[in-house]
Amino acid sequence: MLASCGTPEYRAEQSLCKTSWLNKIKPRFEQELYNRTETRQVPTGQTTCQTVGATTNCIQVMRTEYYTVPAVRTVDRNKPRRDAQIDLCTKNQCVAKFGNAECKVGG
Repeated sequence: MLASCGTPEYRAEQSLCKTSWLNKIKPRFEQELYNRTETRQVPTGQTTCQTVGATTNCIQVMRTEYYTVPAVRTVDRNKPRRDAQIDLCTKNQCVAKFGNAECKVGG
């Protein structure tokens, strides 16, 4: 997994590695089916009423119902392999330039 934070030096090395590995392991997009979870509010059959002066207001008590629907998403099949190479490249560059895998200056 790629680090989303780190030192500016780390992010600079990571950016160079991303560019390099994006050219070496190009994205391979495919569509896949999956079950997407959605929600909807449904009445429970109960009501809550509140009287203010001569007016009574009643509302239905609702609950959240979860259900799944088939859906399609596009995924990059090469992303895990490319991300691993970017991570390794970044750490190697940091060790070579800064003496540590985090690109910490003076560390």
